[in-house]
Amino acid sequence: MSFLIRVQLPDSPGTLGAVATALGTVGADILSVDVVERTNGVAIDDLVVELPTGSLPDALITAAESVEGVEVDAVRPYAGVLDTHRELELVEEIAATPKTGLDLLAEGVPRIIRSGWAIVVTPSGDSLQRLASSAAAPEAPITDLPWLPLERATVLDSEAAWIPETWKELGTELAATPLGKPDRALLVGRPGGPMFRAAEVARLAHLAGIVAVVLDG
Repeated sequence: MSFLIRVQLPDSPGTLGAVATALGTVGADILSVDVVERTNGVAIDDLVVELPTGSLPDALITAAESVEGVEVDAVRPYAGVLDTHRELELVEEIAATPKTGLDLLAEGVPRIIRSGWAIVVTPSGDSLQRLASSAAAPEAPITDLPWLPLERATVLDSEAAWIPETWKELGTELAATPLGKPDRALLVGRPGGPMFRAAEVARLAHLAGIVAVVLDG
């Protein structure tokens, strides 16, 4: 089974190699590595690893944190490998079929920023309208988005009153970005974490900005 493990580690030569060696001692096969963020001498990396049948994901945490200075932010099941260079492919696909552009965006974004789901929302009278949703998006109704209109991409408070209880029960981390206009937003959720990093939010905003230009001219 594949798992996505997010680690904080000293941004120094050899540390990632030491983590890879430690993970190897529990039978983990590293499929891909993505640098999420580097700041103040600390790197945030996402690793997709394959564990042998019957092995527990807790073993990944123990192994990784056996390396000095390494902390594990989160471990969760992951289908497939990291898809970190799909932005251009997605934009090209949307440009080719703009009538379904929002649907393509909602379905494609989770694979790019490794969220669980994505929803495009906008106010409609006294209620909210879902303009598009990814296949895994929760069906729980959203009756209020007090952060709309939205001027810039941001991480949202995962315990705010507007959030459906089922989302809270799953420990869903949330981020949102305006999609061409302040009252239309792309909302992404990551059940079980980890939290969205500043670099991920910036990446989301950049992608949404390009898509908005393609769709709205």
